[in-house]
Amino acid sequence: MSKADLARDYFLKGANCAQAIACAFADECGQSPEMMAKLASGFGAGMGRMREVCGAVSGMVLVADLLKGPTDLADKAGKDAQYTLIQDLANQFKAQTGSIICRELLGLSKKETPSPISEPRTETYYKKRPCVEMVALAAEILEKSLKK
Repeated sequence: MSKADLARDYFLKGANCAQAIACAFADECGQSPEMMAKLASGFGAGMGRMREVCGAVSGMVLVADLLKGPTDLADKAGKDAQYTLIQDLANQFKAQTGSIICRELLGLSKKETPSPISEPRTETYYKKRPCVEMVALAAEILEKSLKK
């Protein structure tokens, strides 16, 4: 099963967008899906449902950090390499979607005050949200990048 399909499945089972990406890459990160879901839980819906950076993009960053991030706090070259990787992932996502901002991807007004209360996952929810395709795309981008 591709990472895109796996991420899609996690999302359809109730994971938020960041969790769907994180859980899809749990094995590669040496973590359980439960731990990855916990690590990514606050990044969903544009960080705590504030509709800022798309949770699928945040999930990509989390996984990329776990797999490629430097551990030496003084490693400038490692930090710069990681920032390059993160910008590349985000730019690939943006090139295909037009944005990495949740509210823009959903066509929401910046004037809307975001509620922290998530919406029930219903058939209508899935029809009006592109999120399942956003997580599939992010997982595909990340999977391809990691294979390089």
